[in-house]
Amino acid sequence: MSVQDDLTSVQRCLDDLSRSVGRLEQQLGSGGLDIRRVRADADHLRESVALLRASASLQASSRKPELVTIPDQPYDDTQWTDCDDEGLGAHHGPEHRR
Repeated sequence: MSVQDDLTSVQRCLDDLSRSVGRLEQQLGSGGLDIRRVRADADHLRESVALLRASASLQASSRKPELVTIPDQPYDDTQWTDCDDEGLGAHHGPEHRR
């Protein structure tokens, strides 16, 4: 599972929790300390997951492929003594062609 899939799953669970807490508030009343604490904790979890989702999306968008540095200096010509430039002919020019 990807991070986004896991965060979506957590969000669904929090939605279920919020609905359940709402039903409890209707049955027990919303004035008691315990139910208010449960509501506050559920709301805090929702906010925390929203922050986590934002942080995860920033991390995903900031990931860049690793760049390879290519030096400005020309390559050593002795590396290419045993080959020709493809399509351009031999290094020696037209006078050395057969």
